[in-house]
Amino acid sequence: MSHDDTATATTPAAADAAAGLWDTVDALWASLEARQPIGGREGLLLAVLKLSEEVGETAQAVIGATGQNPRKGTTHSWDDVQAELCDVVFTALIALRTLTPDAREVFARHLDRVARRTLQSTAPPQPTPPEAS
Repeated sequence: MSHDDTATATTPAAADAAAGLWDTVDALWASLEARQPIGGREGLLLAVLKLSEEVGETAQAVIGATGQNPRKGTTHSWDDVQAELCDVVFTALIALRTLTPDAREVFARHLDRVARRTLQSTAPPQPTPPEAS
């Protein structure tokens, strides 16, 4: 199996995991949507802004895990960083679902494009033929 085949192959277990992920995203979205105090365009913008908040919390956890704030010292662990990164992913997927009911298809198409582009660009360079004199 080539490098490109590995990136695009889907096993039954991977398909089940992806379906479970999106089922959970849909359930979380529905629950949050039902309790959303502000809907429509403003609600969508707030969902996207929530992503910035989560990225900031991830940065705070990295600073805390590395002890880079001399006043506070080490305040977080790398497990905290992992949890915050998961929150970023969840929040991004829910924001995407807020934007479109076709979130899983939009994400799958985009992931496929990014994987093909990235994996092709990391392929070993082809030798350049010598120039004819």
